[in-house]
Amino acid sequence: MDKKSSSILEELNNRHVLSIVEKYAELCKPAKVTVLTDSEDDTEYVRKLALENNEESNLALEGHTIHFDGYNDQGRDKLNTKILVPEGTVISKYINTGERESCLEEVHSLMSGIMKGKEMLVRFFCLGPKNSKFSISAMQITDSAYVAHSESILYRPGFEQFKTLNGSDKFFYFVHSAGELENNVTKNVDKRRIYVDMAGDRVFTINNQYAGNSMGLKKLALRLAIKKSHQEDWLCEHMFIMGAKRKGRTTYFTGAFPSGCGKTSTAMLPGQTIIGDDIAYIKLGDDRMAYAVNVEQGIFGIIEDINPKDDPMIYEVLTTPGEIIFSNVLVKDNLPYWLGMGKELPGSGENFSGRWYKGKTDAKGNTIPAAHKNARYTIRIKGLPNTDPRLDDPDGVPVSGMIYGGRDSDTSPPVLESLSWPHGVFIGSAIESETTATTLGKTGVRKHNPMANLDFLVIPFGRYIERHLKFGKSLETPPKIFATNYFLKDNGRWLNGMLDKKVWLMWMEGRIHGEFEAINTPVGRIPKYEDLKALFREHLDKEYSKEDYGQQFSIRTDKLLERLDRIEEIFKEEEDIPDEFTNELTSQRERLVKAKEKYKKAVISPFEIE
Repeated sequence: MDKKSSSILEELNNRHVLSIVEKYAELCKPAKVTVLTDSEDDTEYVRKLALENNEESNLALEGHTIHFDGYNDQGRDKLNTKILVPEGTVISKYINTGERESCLEEVHSLMSGIMKGKEMLVRFFCLGPKNSKFSISAMQITDSAYVAHSESILYRPGFEQFKTLNGSDKFFYFVHSAGELENNVTKNVDKRRIYVDMAGDRVFTINNQYAGNSMGLKKLALRLAIKKSHQEDWLCEHMFIMGAKRKGRTTYFTGAFPSGCGKTSTAMLPGQTIIGDDIAYIKLGDDRMAYAVNVEQGIFGIIEDINPKDDPMIYEVLTTPGEIIFSNVLVKDNLPYWLGMGKELPGSGENFSGRWYKGKTDAKGNTIPAAHKNARYTIRIKGLPNTDPRLDDPDGVPVSGMIYGGRDSDTSPPVLESLSWPHGVFIGSAIESETTATTLGKTGVRKHNPMANLDFLVIPFGRYIERHLKFGKSLETPPKIFATNYFLKDNGRWLNGMLDKKVWLMWMEGRIHGEFEAINTPVGRIPKYEDLKALFREHLDKEYSKEDYGQQFSIRTDKLLERLDRIEEIFKEEEDIPDEFTNELTSQRERLVKAKEKYKKAVISPFEIE
């Protein structure tokens, strides 16, 4: 470490930071240690280093770069991601854990000398807006300039924030190494480890480059923050934050959707504003309302299917000059191409497999696509034309509605409102996502994903649900909770148009402000036909038929009862499930059975219920 870096560390006057940096410099044995501040010069140093190290390459448009991860390093590694717990601890069968002491011993052994010949970068960030009750300081140690560059786009600078800690150890820290490289990608992916040490507020992630594994501040910090929120009585959620604009007002929603259920397309609806697309911290305000902030200042988004018709704003950003990192797309003549971009792709180029040509196969005989399905883009939210002006508000924004999105072809209506906060928590806890042939080769497989947060939970289901129930009770006016399903079908035909979700959002916004009545059903409140007809005409200039309404909003009692059976079976295996949750499940089943008996049919038209 040179004098400049040493003096930067001394500025923090924090022996905990100094001790951590010294410990991992000694263990990982880098050729050089560079400590960086919030300055633009230091950020520019990282950008240039990523190019010099061949971790990124320039593309044709100014500010655009391309990064490739290894062929077997293209997504989150669930198997080797472990929550470290004391020996004998079981959180849930859905949560992968490792015995803390043995896992720490293993990962530290693998880290010995792992940065030889490379430069260790030490960076400081702030999760959430700076100088806020939401702020969490975070230190990243990495030998990847690509990781450091990505985080400078995605997260708010935090060196000055660290000074306000006054020597405290109340911060998260992350140690990452891409490990030994071969052709600029991680060689030893068989030794990939992502260990989340809950007791130490730290994460060790080695022998990987894919950002979902390597960027500590992303989904790894989410796990640490979920634990922290549980201890401090707030919510850390896998949610977008957006502003719905109607009648000259902005109404803020959060939304949790499993992958493939419409999360990004909802957050980016035309005419609305975006604060964040991924992670929200939600706390109690002085007025006993819920307030939310975006942990991030950028988007690490899936690029597949972004095209000028369906996603005009993001497509425009991705095809104009500006700071963007593309990863694992196809590159031809220094231009990026991706699946579903709305134009024919070149028949050759460079991609995550190296030199690529149409028909190329891997060692197992599998055809290699032009670009990876999990290819990504990294941008700042402020680069979007629909950025909400309160993106960095240290007080957060008031949350009036929460949306839980699922995916099924034959069960749930497009939108409904919960009957109460506990009923809404039940709805969020019971989210299911139906798989498609493109993902598993088999349709109709329903995956349970409570609050769309299953992959990141570090506390038992029961306690997680109890936290939500208690949070609602602490609020003067809890947000209204809604559920959406954009994927209903009839004989293979979609019952919803791509942009119909804007109408569902406007109805939810109107419900919050008491402008629309609703029909009470056994599973929640649904819209009235006349209200939707007017909203379709106003927002989509489209006629909405009674036939469409009847198909979309019928209550399919048998299908809904089957879902309750599945959910009950899953939660039977979990301990300490709150009575309120069980009561909601029982009550919903009773309401569905009574409705089926009353109307003497399994599918009940919304017109009959009204």
